[in-house]
Amino acid sequence: MPQDSHTASTISEKVYDLELLSPQHPAIEQLKQQHPTSIHGDKVWDACFLLIDHFRKNPPQTGSKVLELGCGWGLAGIYLSKYYGCVVTAVDADANVFPYLQLHATVNDAKIDCQQSRFEQLEQKVLGSFDIIIAADVCFWDELSDIHQQLIDRAIAADVEQIVYADPEREPFVELAEYCAEQHCAQIELIELAGPPAARGAIMVINNA
Repeated sequence: MPQDSHTASTISEKVYDLELLSPQHPAIEQLKQQHPTSIHGDKVWDACFLLIDHFRKNPPQTGSKVLELGCGWGLAGIYLSKYYGCVVTAVDADANVFPYLQLHATVNDAKIDCQQSRFEQLEQKVLGSFDIIIAADVCFWDELSDIHQQLIDRAIAADVEQIVYADPEREPFVELAEYCAEQHCAQIELIELAGPPAARGAIMVINNA
């Protein structure tokens, strides 16, 4: 039976020319039963939209190798894969988020590789195989600020060309941004998106080329 327009709008929507399934979508509801997530991987978080908006305004080079940290449902990586032909690897400590990511990749005709790993396990050699590292909403616990400082230090040493983080300005991220501004000449920009989708926060960009 066809869905009425109101029902359809509550279970999926177009966001930056991507199909985003809501937590109430039947396919998502089914995945919740089969793959319950931890570490907050239960939806797309707002800083992801800041990341996508940044790359709409600052397109990456076609075919860039991209590592998405703490990917969750992976919408930013999917956007870069679909519209810029980037070769994207999505990393998360919780492997249960990958079915949600791959569902969104399928409905958006994108291809994403997935790898389960904690941030501190990503070695310099691995980081160095990517041109761009992206992350959104990954610095939400106090201890994560130090972990990301060390990860970014390794990425810089490995000659990763660009690192882009987005966050709603939680305190651990602010601490990370201050460190990166001092140590790696990071540029921090405050952004507010009127929507849809509405979002506000900060983008941190390190150019290491």
